Amino acid sequence: MVLSKWLGWFRAMPEVSVDRSQEEIDAAYRYWRMHIMLGLYAGYAVFYFTRRSFNSIMPAMLDDLGWERAAGGAILSMFYIVYGASRFISGMLSDFANPRYFMGLGLIITGIINILFGFSSSLLAFTALWTLNAFFQGWGWPPCAKLMTAWYSRNERGFWWAICNTSHNVGGALIPLLAGALAMGYGWRYGMIVPGIIGIAVGLFLCVRLRDRPVSMGLPTIGAWRRDELELEQEKHSARLPMWQILQRYVFSNRFIWLLAASYLFVYVVRIGINDWGNRYLQEQHGYELLTANSAIFWLEIGGFIGTLVAGWGSDRFFKGNRVPMNIIFTLGILLSVGMLWALRIDHYPLIAGCFFFIGFFIFGPQMLIGMAAAEAAHKESAGAATGFVGVFGYLGAALSGYPLARVTDTWGWDGFFLALSATTLLSVVLLLPLLGARKPAAG
Repeated sequence: MVLSKWLGWFRAMPEVSVDRSQEEIDAAYRYWRMHIMLGLYAGYAVFYFTRRSFNSIMPAMLDDLGWERAAGGAILSMFYIVYGASRFISGMLSDFANPRYFMGLGLIITGIINILFGFSSSLLAFTALWTLNAFFQGWGWPPCAKLMTAWYSRNERGFWWAICNTSHNVGGALIPLLAGALAMGYGWRYGMIVPGIIGIAVGLFLCVRLRDRPVSMGLPTIGAWRRDELELEQEKHSARLPMWQILQRYVFSNRFIWLLAASYLFVYVVRIGINDWGNRYLQEQHGYELLTANSAIFWLEIGGFIGTLVAGWGSDRFFKGNRVPMNIIFTLGILLSVGMLWALRIDHYPLIAGCFFFIGFFIFGPQMLIGMAAAEAAHKESAGAATGFVGVFGYLGAALSGYPLARVTDTWGWDGFFLALSATTLLSVVLLLPLLGARKPAAG
């Protein structure tokens, strides 16, 4: 009982009756929509600082410690398995938690773990710390999904979700450069410690600046404020239910979400495979130094930034909120751009950077749209659980890009690496095809 009272601040805020004038409601919505977006953007970008730090310093760490590629792959696979499970568990928890503290505290803890990683030396310590980091990394995106579905309506959400989603492109673009420069100038340990310090500072900022749902602040729902018919329909069919009933009715028995989840698995094999092993590929095949190789990952993220915006805006503008057609178009683009990098046999940095740019452009569209489609196909109060559920499958795919993909590369070389990525991309397209005509998927 005492513990329940002490943790009361961590729970979602209760609904408050609307007692404001229309002018006050409009002003509050405009103010908090912008400030919440800024908080989510900064917070999730820095989550990537504390998530991608190891990937960015891994070649330098492996060389310093004299370890083989499979050791790094094993750590990555453990991370992705636990992170995928955490995305679902944390998604369920976040639906009933106050997002400002849930997201802020998670970022603070991941910052502390990064610092401890920088002071460690054994494979056991590295694996244990990075596995623990994976669990708290799962506290990052579910609050974003919850707040994005609460503060932005269906007929505008593709664009705003895309804006928020580019935060990890910013974080993913900056961390290889920051960590790589620190690793080369001061040693790989500083490439872990400095991002950890940044994570703690921004986590404290989130605890101060984020807020809960509009209805907890005496505001009408976003569907009512925007007069969005699709949003109002979802709100109408999203009566308060126990968590298990929501999961059974709107997630576990939802064919739409299962197909999205399976497609997500194969998208993530490609996305994480290129992100984690791209710098090693450039070092081994083209003789690049770590910082030069990491700068190609920078262009992957820049392409992802632009592609995410195009995918979100295009799904609103051309397909009226149906996310599947744009998903298929972009997934076919992944196949072409990965093939370009595979076929490029000359050492010409602008062309290589261009290939990474186009891979990023096409790969982050499905990465964003599949999660958003899952949130829109579920209960209004289960956005975190729905995105977390497909996230489990995504990070099973990410786990396959760790040790298993490393073994494929060790056995069949980089041709085997690219052949595996091409095959998984085709499988992702096949799984999306049955959903092509679904306009408003019914849960259950």
